[in-house]
Amino acid sequence: MKKKIFGVLQRIGRSFMLPIAVLPIAGMFLGIGSSLTNEATIASLGLEGILGTGTTLNHILILLMSVGQTIFDNLPLIFAASVALGMAKKSKEVAVLSSIIAFFVMHSTIHSLLIFDGVIKGNEIVKKVVEGTLTNVCGQVSLQMGVFGGIIVGLGVSYLHNRFYQIQLPDFLSFFEGERFIPIISTIVYILVGFLMFYIWPTFQDGIFKFGQWIASSGYGGTFVYGIVKRALVPFGLHHVFYMPFYQTAIGGTLEVNGVLIDGAQNIFFAQLADPNLKHFSVEATKYFSGEYMIMMFGLPGAALAMYRSAKDESKKVIRSLFLSAALTSMLTGITEPIEFAFIFVAPMLFVVDVFLAGTAFVLAHVLKVTIGFTFSCGLIDFLVFGVLQGNSKTHWVFIIVGGVMYFFLYYFSFRFLIKKFDLKTPGREDDNKLTIFNKKKMDYSFDQSLLDPQVQMIIKGLGGRYNFSDLDCCITRLRASLQDPSLVSEGSLKQAGAAAVLLQGNAIQIIFGPKASSLKTKIDDYLNNVPASYDEEKTIVYHTTDVEIGNIVDGEVLPIEDCCDDIFAHKLLGDGLMIRPIHGLVVAPCDGTISMIYPTKHALGIELENGVEILIHFGINTVKLNGQGFELLVKMNQKVKKGDLLWNADLNYIKENAIDDCLLMIITKGQGPLEKNYGHKKSGETILKIKR
Repeated sequence: MKKKIFGVLQRIGRSFMLPIAVLPIAGMFLGIGSSLTNEATIASLGLEGILGTGTTLNHILILLMSVGQTIFDNLPLIFAASVALGMAKKSKEVAVLSSIIAFFVMHSTIHSLLIFDGVIKGNEIVKKVVEGTLTNVCGQVSLQMGVFGGIIVGLGVSYLHNRFYQIQLPDFLSFFEGERFIPIISTIVYILVGFLMFYIWPTFQDGIFKFGQWIASSGYGGTFVYGIVKRALVPFGLHHVFYMPFYQTAIGGTLEVNGVLIDGAQNIFFAQLADPNLKHFSVEATKYFSGEYMIMMFGLPGAALAMYRSAKDESKKVIRSLFLSAALTSMLTGITEPIEFAFIFVAPMLFVVDVFLAGTAFVLAHVLKVTIGFTFSCGLIDFLVFGVLQGNSKTHWVFIIVGGVMYFFLYYFSFRFLIKKFDLKTPGREDDNKLTIFNKKKMDYSFDQSLLDPQVQMIIKGLGGRYNFSDLDCCITRLRASLQDPSLVSEGSLKQAGAAAVLLQGNAIQIIFGPKASSLKTKIDDYLNNVPASYDEEKTIVYHTTDVEIGNIVDGEVLPIEDCCDDIFAHKLLGDGLMIRPIHGLVVAPCDGTISMIYPTKHALGIELENGVEILIHFGINTVKLNGQGFELLVKMNQKVKKGDLLWNADLNYIKENAIDDCLLMIITKGQGPLEKNYGHKKSGETILKIKR
C-alpha cells in the first residue's frame, strides 16, 4: 500500500511540472511588463521617450503583461488539463480534452446553483458573501477554488479515463465505447461534483483559510520547518506536491491587492507585481521561496566546489566539467538536482546538512524581510527580474548577496570537513577510481503482458507486419492505413480477426469492423507502443492451428452465399460462409461448441468453438418480423452442443409463406481463414465447409 501511495504521489508531482513549466515565461512577461510600464520606474531611469505612455515599446510591454496575467488567471484550467495528462495511462489527449470539458461543466453547475440560490444575477453578485469566496472563472462567476478546483478535475477525470477508456458496450451503443465514452462520463460525473462542491466547498474554503492563517502565525519556526520539509522531499520527487498548495492556495496566505482578495503565496506576489502603487512586497507570502536564492545561487555551488576539491587528483580532470556545469545550472536556473544527486545517495550525511542549512536560509530571508518572487526556480534570471529590477526598497535583494556569500562558505567548509573526516565516497573519491555513480543504468524494457491481444496481433499480421503500415486511423466503422507493400496484406488473417470486409486500393487499405473500430485502434496503438517488434514474429497468438471441419445443418442444397437475395449476406459484410436451401425444418449443430448468442425472435443464433471460431446461423430473410412465430428453439444460451444436436424444429411452410426467403445461412464471423466449400445436395452432418489453417 505504501509503494502504491508513493507511486501515485510521484505521478501527481510529475503532473504538476507541466503547469509549473509555463510559469517562467508567464512570470517573465508579467515581471518585465509591469516593471517597465511603471511610471515611477520609467522616470527614475529617464526613459520616458522610449517607454512612456503611447510609445511602441510601451504597447508591447503592456501586451506582454496582459499575456502573463492571463496565464496566471487561468492556472486552475491549466492544472486540470496538466494533471489529467500526467495521470492518464494511455490515450492522454482524450483525458486532456475530457478534463477541460469537466472543468467547464463543474463551474457551470456551480454558477447555475448560485443563480438559483439568489447569490448572483447574471455575473453580478447581488447577495452579500464573504470576500474572496467567489471569483470569475472563464467568464462566469463561480466559487473561488483556485488550482484545487483544477486538481480535483484532473485527478477525477484521469481516474475515469484509466478505468473506462477501453470500455465495451452493447453493439447498439458501441459507437460510444472506448475513448468516446470518457467525455460523456466526465460530463455526467462533474455535474454531480459541481453540486457537491456548491454545498461543501465553502466549509472546506473556511478550513483552508484557517490553516493558512495558522501557518502564517507560526512565525520563524514554521518557516524553518517548511524549508526543511521542502528540501527533504527532493530525492523522492514529492516536493512539488508539498509546496504547490502554499504557492497557489490559501494555505500559503490570503491578501487583498487592489480590492481583490488573492490566495496563495505566488499569486499574491504576482498580483502585487502588477500594482503600480506597491511600496514593498508581502513578507508573509514570499517567505516560502525567498530563502532558496541563497541555496541555489550560492550554497550548492559551494558544495560542488567542495566535492571537486575533495576528489582524488587523478579524478579531478574527469569530474571538473561535470561539477562546473552542475554549479552553473544551479546558479542560473535554480535546478539543483545535478548537484544534490551527486551526494544524496552516496553520502546521506551531506544531505542532512544540506536540508538543515536550507531551513536556516528560509528563516534568514524571513527575518531580513527579503521579498523576491519567482516563477520556476530561484536562479539568477528570476533574481534579476523579480529582485534587482523591482528595486531594493521593495525586495531587499541586497541581503541575498550578503547572505548568499555566507552560505557559499558554510556549504563549502561543512562539506569539505565531513567528506575528509568520514571518507565519504562523493564523485572522484571511489576506491576503484571509477565514477560509477554517473554510469547509465540499464533499463528494463519489459512490457505489459496483458497487451498481447490475439485479435490485435492478427490484425497486425494481416496488415503485413507493424512496419508495413502507417498513419493508422479510424472512422466510425473502419480502420484506415497507408501500406508500404500491399502484396503483404492477408485478407484471410484480417477476416480471422473479425473484419467484415477489406477494401484495398493501391497503397490505401480500409478494414471494416463496424462500430468497434475506434476501440480496436486504441488497442493497436497500445500494442505498438509497448510490445517489442521481435515479439510479433516469435509469439503471435493464433486462434487455432488445424483445419476446422463444419458439417451441414439441414438436409438440402448447399449454395454459394453470393446467391443470397440479401446484399448484406451476399457481399459478406458479416463474413464468408454458405447458403443452404432446406427441405425440412429440423436444423442441427454443425460442430461441437457453445451457444454464444440467441436472437430474441429466435431466428438466429451463434455457436462458439473451443478454438475461437464463431459461427452465425441465420434462418430465412426478413424473418425478424415473424417475432418468433414458426421457430421452436431447442437450445439455451451457454448450452454446450455436439455436432448433430437439434437446434431448431421450424415450421418451414409458415416461414415460406410469411418471409422473403426460407434459406439458411451459415457464416464464419470470427476466426476465419481460407475456406474450402462443398456445394450441392448434402445430407445433415456431411462436411460442407473446411476452414484451412
